[in-house]
Amino acid sequence: MSKRIVVIGAGPGGYVAAIRAAQMGASVTVIEDTEVGGTCLNRGCIPTKSLIASVEALAGVRAAEDYGIEVRGEIVPNVPRIYERAGKTVALLAKGIRALFKSRNISLIEGKGSLVDRSTVSVMQRDGQTSRFEADAIIIATGSNPSRPSLFPFDGKKVLTSDDALRLTTLPKSMIIVGAGVIGCEWACIFRELGVEVTMVEMMPRALATEDEEISELLERELKKKKIRLLTGVRIERMEVVADLVTASLGEKGEVSAETALISVGRTFNTDGLNLDAVGVKRGGRGEIAVNSRMETSVAGIYAVGDVTGGILLAHVASKEGIVAAENIMGHNATMDYSVVPSGIFTLPEIGSVGLREFEAKERGILVKVGRFPFRALGRAMAAGEYTGMVKVIAHGVTDRILGVHIMGPHAADLIHEAVVAMNKGMTAAELGHTIHAHPTFAEAFMEAAEDVEGNCIHLPKRQQA
Repeated sequence: MSKRIVVIGAGPGGYVAAIRAAQMGASVTVIEDTEVGGTCLNRGCIPTKSLIASVEALAGVRAAEDYGIEVRGEIVPNVPRIYERAGKTVALLAKGIRALFKSRNISLIEGKGSLVDRSTVSVMQRDGQTSRFEADAIIIATGSNPSRPSLFPFDGKKVLTSDDALRLTTLPKSMIIVGAGVIGCEWACIFRELGVEVTMVEMMPRALATEDEEISELLERELKKKKIRLLTGVRIERMEVVADLVTASLGEKGEVSAETALISVGRTFNTDGLNLDAVGVKRGGRGEIAVNSRMETSVAGIYAVGDVTGGILLAHVASKEGIVAAENIMGHNATMDYSVVPSGIFTLPEIGSVGLREFEAKERGILVKVGRFPFRALGRAMAAGEYTGMVKVIAHGVTDRILGVHIMGPHAADLIHEAVVAMNKGMTAAELGHTIHAHPTFAEAFMEAAEDVEGNCIHLPKRQQA
């Protein structure tokens, strides 16, 4: 007998779980109250990467003379068309998910779902009708939304969330971005390239405070080159909108003003209306749904995946969690392993990372060796005119096993996957360094950095003895 599975939420955790369950013979119903694809497709990863592709093209045209190409006339970004292109990309991919559902006979119900008990989901559909679905198992994948602290007077026009930023029809002349984390830094690069004067305010001592310190330093240097003002170690005490300006009070540090403000200070978990407490689904201290390594909640037959569980808030992690949940429902024994999870940050230039940062290794008392290779010393990078940044390899000081890799530079979010495979297979830096890489490629920088762990890099000067 086929198992009946109801998935609440069609983001990268929910829709992937639904498809995997259907592949294994389940009868699957997906409940979604907005649009398939969730935050990643509709309000995050995909539309912002489409905008970044446009501003990268803009930057390329502006730098055309450096490549011996003469561009005549004024170079002007058409902002409405840039946003229109992003919207078309999102719509096409959403259509693709719906087609995948149809090919797998997955039912999509458009409405807001909530738990009735451990085997029943109630849905308030968009047409106002209420329906119920019985299930052998339920997967909650309702995701997260931008945090909206009461300190900030959000109005969607002058004081924005990252969702609001995707609905702009005209660009401001100036903007305060609160939070120099991943989302804040990506938006800063987008808006600055489009001509917006950007001031970033970050309470931590550096931008991208969770990344490796050397990578953060490189990024801060690039932000400065782009004339993005970065204020770190600063806390906003008050924000108000007066006339046409948004003003943020920084206490003893004074104040900053701009036409708009974008607030990027974290995410909140979408648990409202799910009826979790009544059904007995336990939550953690931040309101997230508590799960084990099998993605099971405290109630048998109910699973949760993705941002709503409060773990690593990345789309690809949610997708893997969805697969784990679906496989366990269908009788397999799958568990999540978070030890090797890559991440990409789509600033200009990109950042890719996986594994331990150097400061994390030191905090844990792990002896490490470090190799570095700058893109400036790489033939392909110089030929392409993309030579900002470096590859950094962190290896165990005794075993030489690769513990972490951090890249800032061209195609960093793609290049990082060689490190992912190497770490999954337990490779040492020496083994990676001995692996032949094609020349001339950007990937050679990874090989060179691995060789530099022991000071054997061919294309770097001999290290000076301490």
